[in-house]
Amino acid sequence: MGTLLTRVAKWSSEDKLDSTALNSLLLKDIMLFVEDFSSLHPQEAEILFEEPLQWTSTLVASDFEADYDINESGEVESQEKDEKGCPTLTLSPPNISVRNFNQLSNLMNMENDKRQNEVQACIEENRTPLLKILGENYANMQKAVKIDKGEGHKQESDIKMKLLRLLLDMGKQTIRKLLKEISDKFRLNPTFVEQEVEYLQGLCGPGENSVLKSVQYTSDYEYPNGCRAPLWRQIEGEMCYLIIEPYDTETLYITCSSAGVFLNLGVKDDGDDGAYKQASEVFKNVVTLLKNKSQLFAENLTSQGPLRTPKLVDAQTQLSLKRINKSATPSQREEDKTSEFDDTQKGARSKNISHFSESSYAEQLSSMKLKSQLQPGEVFSETSSESDQSYEEEEQPARRQRNTDYPSEYWQIQKLVKYLRAGDQTATLLTLYALMDYDLTHETYHLAMQDSGGLKVLTNILHLDEVNLQLGSLQILRDISHNAQTRRGIVDNGGLRSIVNVLDSRNKDVKALAAETIANLTSFRRARRTVRKYNGISKLVKLLDCAPDLANVDAKQEKDVEVARFGVLALWSCSRSPKNKEAIHKAGGIPLLGRLLKSPQMNMLIPVVGILQNCADEESCKDAIQTEGMIKDLVQNLGIDNAELRIHCANVIFKCAENKRTRTLVNENKGLQALVSLLGKTDNKKLMAAATGAIWKCSLSPENLDVFQEHKVLETLIGLLTNQPEEVLVNVVGALAEFAQKPANKITIRKCGGLKPLVRLLVGRNEPLLVNVTRVVEACATDLDNMAIIQELDAIRWVWSLLKNPNPEVQSSAAWALCPCIENAKEAGEMVSTLMGAMELVIDLLKSTNDDVLASMCAVIAKIAKDKYNLAVLTDYEVVSLLAKLTDKPGDLLRCHLAQAIAQCCTWRNNRAAFGEAGVVPHLALYLKSSDMKVRHSTVMALHQLSKESNNCVIMHSEGVVKPLIHFMGSDDEKVRNAAADCVRNIRLLFPNQSRAKKTTPCM
Repeated sequence: MGTLLTRVAKWSSEDKLDSTALNSLLLKDIMLFVEDFSSLHPQEAEILFEEPLQWTSTLVASDFEADYDINESGEVESQEKDEKGCPTLTLSPPNISVRNFNQLSNLMNMENDKRQNEVQACIEENRTPLLKILGENYANMQKAVKIDKGEGHKQESDIKMKLLRLLLDMGKQTIRKLLKEISDKFRLNPTFVEQEVEYLQGLCGPGENSVLKSVQYTSDYEYPNGCRAPLWRQIEGEMCYLIIEPYDTETLYITCSSAGVFLNLGVKDDGDDGAYKQASEVFKNVVTLLKNKSQLFAENLTSQGPLRTPKLVDAQTQLSLKRINKSATPSQREEDKTSEFDDTQKGARSKNISHFSESSYAEQLSSMKLKSQLQPGEVFSETSSESDQSYEEEEQPARRQRNTDYPSEYWQIQKLVKYLRAGDQTATLLTLYALMDYDLTHETYHLAMQDSGGLKVLTNILHLDEVNLQLGSLQILRDISHNAQTRRGIVDNGGLRSIVNVLDSRNKDVKALAAETIANLTSFRRARRTVRKYNGISKLVKLLDCAPDLANVDAKQEKDVEVARFGVLALWSCSRSPKNKEAIHKAGGIPLLGRLLKSPQMNMLIPVVGILQNCADEESCKDAIQTEGMIKDLVQNLGIDNAELRIHCANVIFKCAENKRTRTLVNENKGLQALVSLLGKTDNKKLMAAATGAIWKCSLSPENLDVFQEHKVLETLIGLLTNQPEEVLVNVVGALAEFAQKPANKITIRKCGGLKPLVRLLVGRNEPLLVNVTRVVEACATDLDNMAIIQELDAIRWVWSLLKNPNPEVQSSAAWALCPCIENAKEAGEMVSTLMGAMELVIDLLKSTNDDVLASMCAVIAKIAKDKYNLAVLTDYEVVSLLAKLTDKPGDLLRCHLAQAIAQCCTWRNNRAAFGEAGVVPHLALYLKSSDMKVRHSTVMALHQLSKESNNCVIMHSEGVVKPLIHFMGSDDEKVRNAAADCVRNIRLLFPNQSRAKKTTPCM
């Protein structure tokens, strides 16, 4: 792959890929390779790169689907994480960072036209991809073989070696493909050059009658296409390199290319890249070049005498001779070789060449060129019959050997596929029955089907109106579609569209088999997109409309139920795509799924609930699940002793329980008790994650918390804080955050020893987990006894360090947790001042673009500023100007805490005057009109502090704050009442003085 980019690709002087046809083909090939990589090589796709591939991307947040987390600022992170909790893909427009092939494949499967641009940008900004993907040890094949990492890393090392081989093979295959694409464009071909060299070799030798000393190739190895140049030079159109020694000049090093021949800088082997550079003008052939460089050679090109050269044979004749020679007996071939050798020797030893005809030579050259170009690419192109033949003989000995090892059934299947092509309907049907007798799950038989073109034949049969033929074809397609490579082959050949079309068949068996095959095929994104494109989603939804009462099904309805079951399986696979979820809902699939949810059959229930779990990511589907009355059935299914069904049901409740009405329905149908009973299944981590997630969301309702407390759920959750995977811990801690909203539960958390394991979780990197942990700390820190333990465990330092986290949600939740910690900690002011870089972090986050972060930081400043020393430090960091810039931002939460921060910062020296000069007062006057009581109260406190500066009183009076302040003088809150009264008093005392001062000012 490194050779592909450094030697084959065309680069401009600005380290950019040129806009050439060659580069376009190269980019498309890399794009196709990466697109299918994760499904064809799942283990290798999960290997983390040594260094992430980073480039400037044109992608935006809307290009990403459900497997990614997107924040308000448009930044994207993959839900896939490494062992340390770091995402394998991050996008901070316009910069993107990717750490494995899984994410690269996802980018190449996106439904937009940016894919080729992304590949080009990635290549341009990562010139050494092998080094970044595998590291220095693996970048060199010889070194990689000797790697020894010990038993613990042996498996990972083996996978990396497989990945290296895949990348190297990809490079070789791409070079061959590019050679095929450009070979037809060559004007010269290897056969012509070879014959010209043979002619010149006949002119070599010692003595006066010789024109040249020697003519030889730099390499004796000949590729199947007749070239002798390295593959990466063949891309440039170069075919071979000659070393010619004339008698009257220095040795000539010649490059023979498709465009002509020219001198190079001395190519002797393929090791020196610089030697390939062109060192002369381009000549149409070697003889013309020699005439230009050697006077002796040119003088002998006269019109006297006939041309005496070895016989020149055109390309087509050579091909015919080879075929005849292959059909001859070994003794005949030996005789032919001997006679051919003798003829060559006679021609080479001919010495009567002191005078030869230039015109005759030109005529033979023209004849040669004309014959060799009668069929473009006949010799040089690898697509020609000769090239294919030699390619099989020379380039693929391993494959030929492997073919001989195939069982006889491999060849029998290929014969049967031929009968499928040529036979009538009866013969075709019998052939299909014969194919069904084989074990089509065997990989060898998959290869036989692919190699013989059987996949295309089978899908073409579906276009026939004969039901028996369709059934036979679908049964085979269903069986072979379990293989990943075969699945992609069917989709690539357009077979999936044909299968979707037969869903309209009147025959129920055909529809059932088609749906089952679609369920197998749609394991990758492109297949799911194909189903949606050809209206397959709505067709599959129609299959779900079967018996109205699944508990009482008669004999006639059994077949309809069976068809519906396969339709459900296909929709389950398709529903992994966000757009397909929306399509299922629009097609009316949710009500039909609600009917099927009452089925007593387990093989129907599991895929139905699986679809609901996938669709519950969409808000519209959540509402439909609730309104169609499915919550009751989901709760009942929690009681069935089937782990997979329970996981899906709990996950549906987890996703839907954010809605208050859904939480109430779960409680009314005894679903809370069912969820609690699942907490004992600690050996099943997936079930634990689903159950704890549902409990977390259901605990958002206070009445549900009471039910959970009756069953001692809080104590159980505290016990789950250790020895659990992160997907379980996120939900457990989230539930604890809701439980901790009640004062009694804060005491329970402390008494059950929950604080210590919670604090330990602060050092992790899982962002959802960090958000939930800080929420628990925030709630528990309001209790003084809990705060003493939190401070003893040095939790405040860990929480403060989370402000460095790049995720705005983590920053915001950490800041909210700091507020009660600072307020209730012993010697809080000194504690904050001892934290290295704490103030700088606070000031930096005031420049954030996220409103939640800004609001939480204002709240933190309001707490920190209570200490005079810390307020002085903040003032030195220009906190006044930063807060003043935020006053024009909307949002009641931000305005409430911003007003509080301004009120606290006014207590230091000239800050009141500075706020007034920064234009804060007019904005605060508008806050008094807010509909949020908390905003109005905090604004009154801020205006009270600002009114102690006379210039601010003038502005307040002009902004009309006196009337609303008089209203607040009747507030139930004593602090607000007193602050409003003092503020009005300050305006009355100070404003007249300012007015009189202005009146007495002399006019200039």
